[in-house]
Amino acid sequence: MKLIEISEKNYPEVARIYGEGLQTGTATFETTIPSWEKWDAGHLSFGRILAVEEDIPLGWAALSPVSSRCVYGGVAEVSVYVADSARGKGVGEFLLKKLIEISEANNIWTLQSGIFRENIASHKLHLKCGFREVGYKEKVGQLHGVWKDNVLLERRSKIVGI
Repeated sequence: MKLIEISEKNYPEVARIYGEGLQTGTATFETTIPSWEKWDAGHLSFGRILAVEEDIPLGWAALSPVSSRCVYGGVAEVSVYVADSARGKGVGEFLLKKLIEISEANNIWTLQSGIFRENIASHKLHLKCGFREVGYKEKVGQLHGVWKDNVLLERRSKIVGI
């Protein structure tokens, strides 16, 4: 597996994988795939990675700001999406571990993730990569008319901001 940077050119593959995540009903509150412009504007300029093997996109990960306030400049939200065909093969772990490295190289001291309670695979992945559960938001939003809880996880860097 190798990593390439997400760009406008390969965004259709990122969008396809995101669409597969939407179809699960356990990945996000979003119901539509954003345009490149919207996706680009919502993510930090670093930590936009696409895992490929033999030129086949397997999954992607990216960082989003949690706030525009300067005190949260070292805090980012994590997104990790794995293609249907690549799930259960270590792609998510590969991406999340690399995203942690990239975040620390860019002075991010805390990573956050909000995961639907029923998304057990994502929850386990984050715990395996050093995240801890800090709480949950009960019935924080609806997806297709169903209230969803969001489990909150975070990872505090051991090398940045100590």
